[in-house]
Amino acid sequence: MRLKILLADDHVVMRQALRHLLESDGEFECVAECSSGSEAVEAAQHQKPDIAIIDITMPGMSGIDATPMILKQSPQTAVLILTMHQDERYVLRAMKAGALGYVLKNSAGEELVEAIRAGHKRHTFFSPAVAEFAKDGLGRASRVVNANDDSQR
Repeated sequence: MRLKILLADDHVVMRQALRHLLESDGEFECVAECSSGSEAVEAAQHQKPDIAIIDITMPGMSGIDATPMILKQSPQTAVLILTMHQDERYVLRAMKAGALGYVLKNSAGEELVEAIRAGHKRHTFFSPAVAEFAKDGLGRASRVVNANDDSQR
């Protein structure tokens, strides 16, 4: 069974390249292509993809803002952010929104395929260039949760 993929990027050439890359081996099927966050939310509601690959910077609604809405419409969908942004703030916002992965566009195609496979298993995946941000962010979040738990005892 092929994994159903939703692609959301405001650049047509990027979406076409991603579709070609992903569908070339027969493991994945692109069921929707979207150029905005709001289109991605609507497509997720109708298509119920296994994986949504979302760019951050799109007209109207950003990919990060669309992520929790996609998850609400299609809870079984794993959201992966595919972006050029290496800034820690974006990585942490994406994680907080519910994304399971954060892949940089300058990464190799194999990295995206690895992220898709991880997301499908409900595992997280981060490009090596941003993995430290993610690890640090998770550590800080854990310390805050633990401190809150301690203060309520």
